[in-house]
Amino acid sequence: MSMRYQLTKRWSRREFLGGLTLMGTAGLLGLKPRPGAAAEPPETTKLTLVQVASLCVAPQYVAEELLRSEGFTDVRYIKPEGGAEVYRTLASGEAQISMGFVAPLITQVDTGLPIVMLGGVHVGCFELFATERVRAIRDLKGKTVAVPDLGPWSPQYVFLASMLAYVVATNFSGH
Repeated sequence: MSMRYQLTKRWSRREFLGGLTLMGTAGLLGLKPRPGAAAEPPETTKLTLVQVASLCVAPQYVAEELLRSEGFTDVRYIKPEGGAEVYRTLASGEAQISMGFVAPLITQVDTGLPIVMLGGVHVGCFELFATERVRAIRDLKGKTVAVPDLGPWSPQYVFLASMLAYVVATNFSGH
């Protein structure tokens, strides 16, 4: 099987549900992942994660047992108040890991916060609700748009602002 095929093959619903059922059955039977024989124990056994009220970061909570199997015996959660506080918590070292939409992380690094991004797992899952008069992002011109919070720490604000900036740039360049 070629590498290209492996990267583009999509799972069917049946394959996805079969895998999900297998994982659920393993959990019900009490099967737990074990570290590989060659794995070195971590340098530290304490790990603090940021807890946010978002369904999008559910994999972070599911991973707790996997982290324990890798040698993290003290897995804790810290719940910062407000969006900006999440990034300060990470930058200060109070928490070591969090999942989130990358755009506000980039804006926080741009302001000088020492945050390290490891990899992409969350691309964003925002939906714009509008009337039938809005069929595309460019139709928002002259309209009022509500977001839960304003500022470079708000995922919804940064996501919408980047889309609108793209529309303005492409209209300006004649595309």
